[in-house]
Amino acid sequence: MDILHAIATNNLYFFILAKPFFISLPFPTLITTHESLNKKIMENLLSPVFPILLTMCIFSQISPSYALTHDYIRPPARGLVLSQHKRSESDPQQVHISLAGKDHIRVSWITDDKKVPSIVEYGKVPGEYNAMATGEHTSYHYFFYSSSKIHHVKIGPLETDTIYYYRCGGYGPEFSFKTPPPSFPIEFAVVGDLGQTEWTNSTLAHVRSKDYDVFLLPGDLSYADTQQPLWDSFGRLVEPYASSRPWMVTEGNHEIETFPIIQPHGFKAYNARWRMPYEESGSSSNLYYSFDVSGTHIIMLGSYTDFDADSAQYKWLQADLSKIDRKKTPWVIALLHAPWYNTNSAHQGEGESMRKSMEDLLYKARVDIIFAGHVHAYERFTRIYDNKADPCGPMYITIGDGGNREGLALK
Repeated sequence: MDILHAIATNNLYFFILAKPFFISLPFPTLITTHESLNKKIMENLLSPVFPILLTMCIFSQISPSYALTHDYIRPPARGLVLSQHKRSESDPQQVHISLAGKDHIRVSWITDDKKVPSIVEYGKVPGEYNAMATGEHTSYHYFFYSSSKIHHVKIGPLETDTIYYYRCGGYGPEFSFKTPPPSFPIEFAVVGDLGQTEWTNSTLAHVRSKDYDVFLLPGDLSYADTQQPLWDSFGRLVEPYASSRPWMVTEGNHEIETFPIIQPHGFKAYNARWRMPYEESGSSSNLYYSFDVSGTHIIMLGSYTDFDADSAQYKWLQADLSKIDRKKTPWVIALLHAPWYNTNSAHQGEGESMRKSMEDLLYKARVDIIFAGHVHAYERFTRIYDNKADPCGPMYITIGDGGNREGLALK
């Protein structure tokens, strides 16, 4: 029987799914059995004391034996999963959506046929499209690789908590997505270092089993590592999920893909394929941005672009935090790739310079939770500021074991 843990505090529930059991966050009320869990959840849901429900499903590859006995033997990495293109050259592939400002969604996809227009038809009834939007397209070259046509179309305004049906470029299959709710409750799926292995498939199966609203990924998407066809394979692998719910991502070290002299500028594939709402949030870079959704302000930070006090990211973060209205967005969550706090031997200290630069900003803004990836393990800290427990500091969670091909961090 799986062990379930649940936490209740201040109108907020967090359920963290660490395959195949739930791990709780350390808030005041702790329940550790199925019977008391179910009873307490129902009591709180029916009580006026807990009018808001926010669920975070954080998908991880942790074995129950580790949590129960602490002598868990880590499994090896699983094999790579390659997804082939089985549609026509005009049909859309690698379809994914993202939030793009108030009441809008950005639809992104790729076609081999360069003549396909960057249009999206959409409506609330299957096969009936009463609206259409035109967007833009791009492409890129990386050594001998030339990408197909990459389309980005912003559609809206859209109604909240509503299913929309859409078609990309006037060709191919119909897709659908559900917009997030206008207010609480809301559910986020959080996965770091996703990759495209058999472990990835396992993680995505857990994602599929949840009726989440928004997917959050703190870096390391495809693990293409300069092998550009792996970006295409990754896009096809996640399409069934990323085309039906907004996927909000930030970059990791595996997205950099620089090469001395020949490819000196990083993130070429990432920026071309996974465009996020940076302009809508006042950012000048796709590597960091923020967005509001259902009473939550989410900040996506860039671990691999400048972050010192003179940097554009630092100044943007200052301005972004100053505009937060806790009456409208009482919860503030940040995501970044390299964790600021980490007791694993893997990647020890790699987030320290960014922590020293930006931690004070997030502390003063009373950010609630900071998620990170990079370390291929799960770890949860109490509230911390400046390396000391602090009830006003954020809670730090490392969730970097979504399914990458490098395996899990041991020590």
